[in-house]
Amino acid sequence: MFHHVTVLKEQSVEALKVRPDGIYVDCTLGGAGHSGLIASQLGLQGRLIAFDQDEAALANARLKLASYGEVVTLVKSNFRHLKTELKRAGVPERDGVPQVDGILFDLGVSSPQLDEADRGFSYNHDAELDMRMDREQPLTAREIVNEWDEREIAEILRDYGEEKFARKIATNLVKLREKSPIETTGQLAEIVKNSIPAATRRTGPHPAKRSFQALRIAVNDELGAFEEALAQSIDCLAPGGRIAVITFHSLEDRICKLAFTKEVASCSCPPDFPICVCGGGDGRLRLTPRKPILPSPEELEANPRARSSKLRVAEKLG
Repeated sequence: MFHHVTVLKEQSVEALKVRPDGIYVDCTLGGAGHSGLIASQLGLQGRLIAFDQDEAALANARLKLASYGEVVTLVKSNFRHLKTELKRAGVPERDGVPQVDGILFDLGVSSPQLDEADRGFSYNHDAELDMRMDREQPLTAREIVNEWDEREIAEILRDYGEEKFARKIATNLVKLREKSPIETTGQLAEIVKNSIPAATRRTGPHPAKRSFQALRIAVNDELGAFEEALAQSIDCLAPGGRIAVITFHSLEDRICKLAFTKEVASCSCPPDFPICVCGGGDGRLRLTPRKPILPSPEELEANPRARSSKLRVAEKLG
């Protein structure tokens, strides 16, 4: 059973201002929590197109969203192919670019991927080193850990995991893999733990958390795919359309913030205004609201995995 607690569900879908006859895209289907709420607000003339690379997520969504019939289209693809897939789905175009009324990203890994041992995402379960969101892609965490050179591994751990002991971990990985390949998540977690000073291990999260996150991002090229998809999303928004992005990691949030800032119209409104009312300048977007939306204390208590989440929303001008 594909069970996933959706983060910031009501806030993100409300931010899209769903119209019954609009066209909406869920770039990260996952457990279909956001998709289900969007679809429930659409009429027969509306449309939802939902992306996921994971066949388990798609199979779950086929059952969960079956009652919405042809209103919902499921796409097995990485969201970096957004424009191509929207064209293939027959979305109306303007100047050769598909136009939709709202796009949602809920980044990170779904709970089932973390919790199912055989996916290899978790340091809490001993399993084969995998970490692929799409099991048809060739690159796995095992290949990176056993075949990439020490410098490349250290850079991944430092850049994607913000791991202070990246160099030490990479050095120990390379030394130990010369004796025998590193095959499982348990082996990797133990090597990471032993590479970090005992005093540091006594505080904070699990010592392997940052390294596992970094490898997952590298295996799936998450940041590169997101950057590409976000740029395409802004192009594909119709005037008045909205994009909502939920991030869980500072690197993802930085990409989103910079992309929005680059496209936002200049604004002369007082800083304490929650939204722009002046109309801005030549930019294509306005932020609605200006600052990210955070989960409520109630949501954090019910779902601790939401603690690092942020929701940023922008509206297309024109």
